Amino acid sequence: MKRTLERYFDFETLGTNWRTEILAGATTFVTMAYIVFVNPSILKDAGISPAAATAATCLSAAFGSLLMGAVARYPIALAPGMGLNAYFTYTVVQGMGVSWQVALGAVFLSGVAFLALTLTGVRQRIVECIPRDLYAAIAAGIGLFIAFVGLKNAGLIAAHPATLVELGKLSAPQAQLALLGLAATAGLLAWRVPGAILLGVLAATVAALATGIAAWSPQPAALAALPQTALQLDIPGALALGAVEIVFVFLFVDLFDNVGTLVAVGKRAGLIGPDGRIPRVGRILVADATATVGGSLLGTSTVVSYIESAAGVAAGGRSGVTAIVAGLLFLVALAAAPLAGAIPAGATAPALIVVGSLMMKHAGEIEWDRFEIAIPAFLTIALIPLSFSIANGIAFGLIAYVALQALRGRAVNWFLYLLTGLCIVRFAYLGRG
Repeated sequence: MKRTLERYFDFETLGTNWRTEILAGATTFVTMAYIVFVNPSILKDAGISPAAATAATCLSAAFGSLLMGAVARYPIALAPGMGLNAYFTYTVVQGMGVSWQVALGAVFLSGVAFLALTLTGVRQRIVECIPRDLYAAIAAGIGLFIAFVGLKNAGLIAAHPATLVELGKLSAPQAQLALLGLAATAGLLAWRVPGAILLGVLAATVAALATGIAAWSPQPAALAALPQTALQLDIPGALALGAVEIVFVFLFVDLFDNVGTLVAVGKRAGLIGPDGRIPRVGRILVADATATVGGSLLGTSTVVSYIESAAGVAAGGRSGVTAIVAGLLFLVALAAAPLAGAIPAGATAPALIVVGSLMMKHAGEIEWDRFEIAIPAFLTIALIPLSFSIANGIAFGLIAYVALQALRGRAVNWFLYLLTGLCIVRFAYLGRG
């Protein structure tokens, strides 16, 4: 049996072994385990029970990672995505006044659409037509969006009637707690400590409990709370709402997040061929889309491939066993559900700020000296956080890019014209009110 598994996962070809793969999987898990606490804290603002959200987070991460490892055989772990969970809560549920059940229905539809696009091969055409610079801009804009939410939740910035925003009261307990957590997390990251973000959240939580900023109260076990969200999605409600925009954003961001992670981790692990082709790419995309469908059924926002998987690859992980180990550890993490309710916003806010800062590195991939690229990229980056909408940023970026290319006399892929037309129709529809 052991030899059979080693052949299935290509241990000899990849030059790896069980000890290396297990340690790599544990490394990947530790670097992304913060999502077990951060995701419920965000979904709580959408009205979802923290205990139920913790269960859904752990189970969807386990399901996605096990599927990726066993079927696609790549060392890539999955979990509910940062940025998309904020979009789910603050833009869709709070901003649009949509119930979390209907929002989960939209996540389900996006997963089904992604799966259909993958099976029909349309997904490759979409990836080819979107400029890499805009993809990088979207990633950077989402980073600013996440950081903005973190700063707001921490009380470090506040609303102002004249200037829109201002510096919050730094003397407030939550703000001081967030600054403490931010300093701790940044210091651990600077020292390259594995699991720095998770340790920063836990350190701030301990400080909050010790000073009385937060109080722990018994929470239901994760699996016992799961029925509050499992199979509670409202697909008919999403269809009746005509949630094309919501589904599009979930689908679009998940699509490119997956591709970016795949390329980054694949290159780091040496899994991409010299011709640039990615072996078993169809299985990878099917695993990602299926994980999103499964996550929506469990009760969480879009499940994506995690760039933190690169930490496991750096530790020697090369096969799907790395992802399987990470998935199994997420099942163990179900025991953390009772702790989730004790973690205050000031403890998780630094994680949002830090993750946002890490995503800003993508801005360096943009050709800023080419104005026909720089301006659409800037509009994308700026309007995602300033309009508090990923959809608005993407739409402005696409329209500006196609318009400037047309002024330069350059044609773009026909599908990009189609997407741009849809964006224009969307703004015309929104402008009627």
